[in-house]
Amino acid sequence: MFPADTLLLILSFAAYIAQAMTAALAAGRRTMDWVGVALLGAITALGGGSLRDVLLGHYPLSWVHDPYLLGLTSGAALLTIALARVVHHFRLMFLVLDAIGLVVFSILGCDVAIKLGEPIVIVVVAGMITGCAGGVLRDVLCNDVPLLFRSELYASVSVVTSAIYVGGQVSGVAHAIVTLVAFAAGLTFRLLAIRFKWEMPKFVYDRDAH
Repeated sequence: MFPADTLLLILSFAAYIAQAMTAALAAGRRTMDWVGVALLGAITALGGGSLRDVLLGHYPLSWVHDPYLLGLTSGAALLTIALARVVHHFRLMFLVLDAIGLVVFSILGCDVAIKLGEPIVIVVVAGMITGCAGGVLRDVLCNDVPLLFRSELYASVSVVTSAIYVGGQVSGVAHAIVTLVAFAAGLTFRLLAIRFKWEMPKFVYDRDAH
């Protein structure tokens, strides 16, 4: 079993790359130039963590402390331009990569808040912000309705993932095991929600009907 910190580091790199790739695919649908692709990749992958850190007063921001993250995320986005030419199922690839980013960033957000000594509720909220905000920024900048506000469960997946991670930490389960269980459960939950179109109840108000 990997040490917990090593496992989190590996998952974080996977999440940065996955989210940057989703940004590149979204940018391609909007026919952005290569600079736009690289910029959107960095914003998408680093935006959630940056917002979390600002709200929690956690400085320096991750990409300021580790500037190589800018190169990693923008490079992953640019590499996707070449890979996209041989990938035919863009939507499926986009959704799977986004699910990986959502789940892993939720775990990473919780980990940061736990180390800052925040109460459980704040830890879960920090996980949700880290998991969801980058994808929202990507979709808004691409003039799309954010996945967060579409039909299948999204923020709920982040909350469940965060709750599993925090619950395992509080219960004293080995950190690496908790991380793997939270990742597997969250990713499975998100993919099943996409496959079977699980949705939250909707609020529909039609004033003309009254």
